[in-house]
Amino acid sequence: MSTAAPQGLPASRTEEDGSAVVRVLSYNIRSMRDDTAALGRVIRACEPDLVLIQEAPRFFRWRKALSRLARSAGLVTLAGGATAAGPALLCSLRATVERTEDVLLPLTPGLHRRGFSTAVVRFGAARLGVVSCHLSLAKDERLAQARLLTETVAGLGVSHVVAGGDLNEGPRGAAFRHVAATLRDAFVARPWGGEFTSTAEDPYQRIDAVFVTEGVEVLGCGVPVLEGAEVRRASDHLPVLAAVRVPAEG
Repeated sequence: MSTAAPQGLPASRTEEDGSAVVRVLSYNIRSMRDDTAALGRVIRACEPDLVLIQEAPRFFRWRKALSRLARSAGLVTLAGGATAAGPALLCSLRATVERTEDVLLPLTPGLHRRGFSTAVVRFGAARLGVVSCHLSLAKDERLAQARLLTETVAGLGVSHVVAGGDLNEGPRGAAFRHVAATLRDAFVARPWGGEFTSTAEDPYQRIDAVFVTEGVEVLGCGVPVLEGAEVRRASDHLPVLAAVRVPAEG
């Protein structure tokens, strides 16, 4: 069984000027508690170069589970998982990895530990920072974590960054607005596909998003339209897929 690829978004490629078109998928996979075969097929169908995962497996044999998912999607594990308290990164073999770092955020007693999974990768002459995040359910902590997210993006020390994840609130929320005021909301910049990401069975809110820094051109971003019921069986969230053009570095 296979899932048909979504239509209308540019394919990965390297341009004559050295810039790279990169496909980025952000996806809350609910610790792979749903149909993992469908999950792998959904990710593969989106043909991503980078996958920004939230709620990756964090407990018994979590590395093995994450590696199994990567293989089923035709990718490799880049960073994160339990070491980032849930966020993780997968990538295609097209990416050359410069460095990775998992960041644990301050723990609020009684609440779930949060973190960021980060990396710096190259696609030919194009260099890109990457951050996957999953912000708190608690309003005040969520805003504090949003501020740490933008600080982390700035601290990567690269000109071009893509960040994405589950913000646990919509665009009118204070945390979402903070991130969107510092970075560019890719869906707003160039909407494509669907808007709402939660829930997979009955989407009514956009709480998952992809953001980029200035200089990264958004070619399209939104929830991919996939045929069949695979995407509803794969997780309780819908994925966000973006195609971006990253300039070459001299």
